[in-house]
Amino acid sequence: MRSDKSLWIFQGLKLFAGAGLGAAILMSGASPAGAFGHDKLRDTINRLTQPPPAPRQAPAPAAKPTPAPTAQTPPPPPRRRAPKRSITQIAGDVYQFKNNFHNSAFMVTPSGVILVDPINKGASAWLKAELSRRFNRSVRYVIYSHDHADHISGGEVFADSAIFIAHAAAKRDIIDEARPTQAPDITFTDTMTVELGGKMAVLSFVGRNHSDNSIVVSFPAERVLHVVDFIPVKSVAFRDLPDTYLDDWFTSLKNVEAMDFDILSPGHGRLGNKDDVRAFRGYLTSLRDQVTKLARAGRSADEVAATVTMDKYRNWSGYDRFIKHNVRGMYGLVQQNRRPNLRPRPPR
Repeated sequence: MRSDKSLWIFQGLKLFAGAGLGAAILMSGASPAGAFGHDKLRDTINRLTQPPPAPRQAPAPAAKPTPAPTAQTPPPPPRRRAPKRSITQIAGDVYQFKNNFHNSAFMVTPSGVILVDPINKGASAWLKAELSRRFNRSVRYVIYSHDHADHISGGEVFADSAIFIAHAAAKRDIIDEARPTQAPDITFTDTMTVELGGKMAVLSFVGRNHSDNSIVVSFPAERVLHVVDFIPVKSVAFRDLPDTYLDDWFTSLKNVEAMDFDILSPGHGRLGNKDDVRAFRGYLTSLRDQVTKLARAGRSADEVAATVTMDKYRNWSGYDRFIKHNVRGMYGLVQQNRRPNLRPRPPR
């Protein structure tokens, strides 16, 4: 009869064999107890007879976190606002076309439209469609008020039907500066009359001012005068008076005052009249005189900008934005046109 120990070992061997290990041990010629010892054999039997653990599954890869915006990440570009465009009647057959802050003028005749300034390509495309829809007319003449691109760009939109007119000096700059518009076909230096469909527009060069090629366009039947940039209505001047011929500017203002019209149609802002021409000349005169006085006293540009406030015109459009620029621009023009006294040299 087997002892309990032998029985335990025998049962263990059976378990080993069931686990696929007993045959290897028996073939080695050593007894199970001698090869492992009882404790080790028990541990081995327990380990081998336990059901195999469930296979470990690899953890799912962690989702990559979305990087937070950093200072280097540019914000999305702001949405461009749709341009504000409108057509309003000024008088008779003369209308104002407004594109955001820019104004142009046009006259409708039985034979087509005379347009002053296309403004830009998008504005021109819109206006072309509106003229066809509202009046069933195409543009026959495009007149450039001066050479600055913010008023005359996009003229090529009307090239299929229009003749282009400008001052001779404007054509020079349009070509030399590669303005993004159609080059003029016809130029003049003093005055020119454009007739279409029994109506007329009179083009006049009144002197240098905001450029050396600005013209004014009169619509005599409607008593409307279209003037761009050099006579703002109840508004200070633009920025630091760029492209300015100061002495000539005063002359051109007086020349406009002598013209026969009732309604002043500006390139920006509201409609005006002859009183607004006088008012702007008063503004420009006061600005020049105050700046000149301080410049002659040896004040710097910073000192002059801090002193000259033009409070009388505080309610004018553009005052808060441009008044300091106006003062600094005038300071540069005044200094450009004067020669201060030289300090005497000390005796040797």
